[in-house]
Amino acid sequence: MFALVDCNNFYASCERVFRPELEGRPVVVLSNNDGCIIARSNEAKALGLKMGEPYFQVKELLRQHDVAVCSSNYELYGDMSRRVMWYLGQVAPELEVYSIDEAFLNLSGMTRYLGDLTEYGARVRADVLQRTGIPVCVGMAPTKTLAKLANRVAKANSKVAMSTLAGSGVLCLDTDDKRQEALARVGVEDVWGVGHQYAAKLYAAGYRTAADLAACPLPWARKNLGGVVGMRLVRELQGYPCLSMEPSEDGGQARKSIACTRSFGKPVTEFEDVMGAVATFVSRAAEKLRRQGSAARVLTVFVSTNRYGNEPPPYTRSALVTLPVASDDTLELAAQARHLLGKVWRPGTLYKKAGVMLDGLERAGQQQLGLFEQPAAVSVSGKRAELMGTLDALNRRFGKGTVIIGSASVRKGAGADWAMNREQKSPAYTTSWGELWRINL
Repeated sequence: MFALVDCNNFYASCERVFRPELEGRPVVVLSNNDGCIIARSNEAKALGLKMGEPYFQVKELLRQHDVAVCSSNYELYGDMSRRVMWYLGQVAPELEVYSIDEAFLNLSGMTRYLGDLTEYGARVRADVLQRTGIPVCVGMAPTKTLAKLANRVAKANSKVAMSTLAGSGVLCLDTDDKRQEALARVGVEDVWGVGHQYAAKLYAAGYRTAADLAACPLPWARKNLGGVVGMRLVRELQGYPCLSMEPSEDGGQARKSIACTRSFGKPVTEFEDVMGAVATFVSRAAEKLRRQGSAARVLTVFVSTNRYGNEPPPYTRSALVTLPVASDDTLELAAQARHLLGKVWRPGTLYKKAGVMLDGLERAGQQQLGLFEQPAAVSVSGKRAELMGTLDALNRRFGKGTVIIGSASVRKGAGADWAMNREQKSPAYTTSWGELWRINL
């Protein structure tokens, strides 16, 4: 058996944890630079607000209905996610962190110890809420695809109970009758692994629900749904596990590539200002590299103009370099990034976005050497490696950005024009000593 634990309206729920006055009030969270809606509470959904709607277009509607508007606070959301995932890792023998707000639990062979699985799911749900303040729903089933589907139905059932499926936010598809009823409740376009293109093809062929897809002949699925992948999808819906857990040492999946990109708060024209942004992105990406024990062989840097601006034509330019030996060293990667930025730079251009991508990841300490490379070239000197470890330790202890490389600093008197606009950002309640939650007695 697998369980899928999914946080409800995660970003909005994080905002409510430390602002209880928002309970029962519509809440929306905005994207980078307060561009569009990326999270909504149930009350906001009831108003008809859609994901991805530009903030400026619905500003008046939000004001009329007294909707609480929050700028994205990724530091808070990341920390709250770690708290939820840490607890889930304590109540199951195997954990796969699938995204920031959902995780798979492997419950195989645990039934005799856990007892009734519906009661187990209810305990997990209650404990997560008590420990973190984040509401979750739990779906359990013999396959990962069915667990995702069960979670989706559980979320809907927490509002409207069904005839035989409980409406408590927990659903265990442990019988064929429950599986069939759940499959009939979910449209084929909402099945995990079915995108817009395949959904259109399935509708054209007469498949409307997940139950229809589960009854699909395997040869047809193989021919029309991506070969073996389509067959596995159908078999998973039929209750035969084809997908296994994919854990890493920290309970999450090791990334195969790492990217850090941001739109700027204001257009930027000076090279050193854009380089400050690029160096900051390199620093964050390199920190993620070291956290998962990887090193990158390929570095890409790109810059973009404003695609909605008045100065045509909008464009994106990029450059990449393949390193002789994969590296996780921030200083080396930042030096390479400066060289790449120089190759794509056009003086006098208004840049609105930049980013870096790290690919060709290898395990740190086991990088592939070139034909004439010496083993000592696999890593920087011991002192350099120790420096990176100290850098990470200081930033973990005192907060992100406490210690930075020089090229990531802001020019004196210039201000960080590339920094995101987050005018309605909540405090970093859990990651900054200066912004801890204050209680007045």
